[in-house]
Amino acid sequence: MRRRDFLGVLSGAAVVWPAAAWGQQAGIPTVGFLSSRSRADETNVDGPFRQGLQEAGYREGKNVAIEYRWAENRFDRLPAMAADLVQRQVAVIAALASAAPGLAAKAATSTIPIVFQTGSDPVKDGLVASMNRPGGNVTGVSRLAVTLGSKRLAQLLELVPKATMIGLLVNPTNRIADLQQTEIQEPIRSLDRQLTVLRASTDRELDAEFASLKEQRVDALLVANDPFFFSRIEMLVALAARHTVPASYPDRAYPPAGGLISYGASLTDSFRQAGVYVGRVLKGEKPADLPVVQPTKFELVINLKTAKSLGITVPLTLQAAADEVIE
Repeated sequence: MRRRDFLGVLSGAAVVWPAAAWGQQAGIPTVGFLSSRSRADETNVDGPFRQGLQEAGYREGKNVAIEYRWAENRFDRLPAMAADLVQRQVAVIAALASAAPGLAAKAATSTIPIVFQTGSDPVKDGLVASMNRPGGNVTGVSRLAVTLGSKRLAQLLELVPKATMIGLLVNPTNRIADLQQTEIQEPIRSLDRQLTVLRASTDRELDAEFASLKEQRVDALLVANDPFFFSRIEMLVALAARHTVPASYPDRAYPPAGGLISYGASLTDSFRQAGVYVGRVLKGEKPADLPVVQPTKFELVINLKTAKSLGITVPLTLQAAADEVIE
């Protein structure tokens, strides 16, 4: 029988079950897994997450159970999914792949521990009070991908120095789309370039936005960090090739598929670290005492074959700075 998370009153004093007692099923704790991504991304998300859990001493089916909820890139589904996990009284909620699952979980409960994984700034998003002292029932891992826009822009302009119109591809259904636009506007202005924002949340919209690149005179493209885009790597790379636009991507998974250049912290490692944190919470540590994990290494990957197909000569200095050069 599942033991229940409750707040009772005994002899005038509030009593709360410790984290390790929440969400028990058949004698083992249950983790609520809430992702904005599609189940098709299970290997990329769930695999590294379960690896982190194992590092913390938990193996699914042996000493921990996992209740999976995939939003299939539909952010509007997340609040109901988070509420369902709270109703099931899971021990911890792992809210992965963007800020949205964490925010949905935070709105659903102030008592069940939440471990998020996001590419944005969790303080600006309102997930935590600060990086070092999160406070409340929430902590997690941030890749800080949204804050890397100026660095990615500079790298892209090293490849296409004459580019004047820069396109930024965002998913308008993602609440951080406006933040991603704001983060890049000042660097583009300071470099005397112009910005046009492309918005797509479906395959049809992706086709239409890429088809408009020539009309909008886009010389180079920045693809924003977004779970929907990550689930469409092959499509995005193919569209960039078809419309001959040099594009920068937020994760190293893009260049092996034919993407020109990528820069960012390891996505798979951030899912693994989230698993480690969930394990630590299951052992009784409080989210408020666990600082938000921040990346210490950012990876630059360049595909020389793609550069050649676009007529781009990659500077030797940029090649030397790369963590991986695909030939």
